[in-house]
Amino acid sequence: MAHILVIDDEVAVVNLLAATCRQKDHTVVTALSAQEALDELKRDTFDLMIVDINLPDSNGLEVVRYGREHAKTTRVIMVTGFGTVESAVEAMRLGAFDYMTKPFEPSDLQKAVELALMEPAPGAAEDAKDEAPELLLPSRGLIGESEKIKAILTTVEKVAKNDLPVLLEGEFGSGKQMVARSIHQASARDSAPFSVLQCSALPEDLLEAELFGTNAPASTAETIFSKSSGGTVFIEEIQVLPLRLQSKLERYLEEVDARRMSGQLPTSMDCRIICSAAKPLQEAMAKGEFREDLYYKISVIPIEMPPLRSRSEDIIPLSQHFVGQYASRTGQDELEIDKYAQRLLESYPWPGNVGELLNAIERACAFAEGGRIRPIDLPAKVTQKVEITDEDEKTTHHLPIGLSLKEYIEKQEKLFVRETLKFNEGSREKAASMLNVSIATLYRKLGLKLEREKLLSRDS
Repeated sequence: MAHILVIDDEVAVVNLLAATCRQKDHTVVTALSAQEALDELKRDTFDLMIVDINLPDSNGLEVVRYGREHAKTTRVIMVTGFGTVESAVEAMRLGAFDYMTKPFEPSDLQKAVELALMEPAPGAAEDAKDEAPELLLPSRGLIGESEKIKAILTTVEKVAKNDLPVLLEGEFGSGKQMVARSIHQASARDSAPFSVLQCSALPEDLLEAELFGTNAPASTAETIFSKSSGGTVFIEEIQVLPLRLQSKLERYLEEVDARRMSGQLPTSMDCRIICSAAKPLQEAMAKGEFREDLYYKISVIPIEMPPLRSRSEDIIPLSQHFVGQYASRTGQDELEIDKYAQRLLESYPWPGNVGELLNAIERACAFAEGGRIRPIDLPAKVTQKVEITDEDEKTTHHLPIGLSLKEYIEKQEKLFVRETLKFNEGSREKAASMLNVSIATLYRKLGLKLEREKLLSRDS
């Protein structure tokens, strides 16, 4: 939650901007003039200010200049109904994070606000880093600031103190092994081995040998459990374990429980079991593909790993962490991810989850120049660039692959209408005339209610 100062000379616009910010649980103070804004900046500290460039008693840029001298940790977003290149350049030169031209949708403002708040506060003292919320459990690799990840971090801390079996379910690449390692490293077993058995990587006979040893005379009956004595065994993708071996594993775990309760657990069986599944095991049980008795043995502590697309607020912290890892590994200086690249990273659905994000960031680090990762450095699928050859002409377009044709056409139409409105400096009448549509149709094409758009637009 951030403390935000909203500055605009129109009451209706101020109220709408404030309400939009409060929807994300931010606290908001409003000002209708430059002097009111300066008074607020003198008596309070703000994380962000949203400033209209045209104010009745001064230019909004003067408020920004004052903020740069006396409120150095306040981020800035400029908004105006009359965008010009000169004012945009000046706003950015003064350190504004973004520059938005009216009309815009509340969701666009919310996204700009959240991106701005992710940026390090300008002019903040170095020791302010110590006051930032902790995103990483020491030495445990879990990164994120979303509520979902925070809940998992809390669970990890709790379950690490005991030896109860843990089941991690989630899509491929969602970070299940990282959570398993985090549990191991946060436990009293952290100095003992952490062993991984990838069920999908081995044929049935080798899986059986790894889990239960072999019957060959020369065999020492060494298993993954005995090799991990005192540590943790992570059985990955247990959903593909054949039913016959599921039965043997259930009996083995039953024996472990019995011996532990009687105080006669041998060292070779003393290890914690953590399992993972890329598909819901309850669905596999319903189809007869997974044993119910084994499921209840391994899922005493169930943890659902959310896909990366459902926690977009973690994408930038993860990306910055991967950039730091790359710099450390290669001995290069750490790169900055510019705000346009950040927006593309956040808008991509990441079907491969954290693993795909890692690959994309490492590729970008290899291609980046000038100490900064830009959109051009990201994989084409992330930037949604598609090369289209039209007779002798080859052009590159940004296409939101994954949308239906209807959704794509609606988005393109809406974009064209909005750009036409900007071209006419916000004049609804001129834009409607140029498009040869009625004003009512203009608003319908924008997907906005007439009343709301009136608050966010100005006629020339």
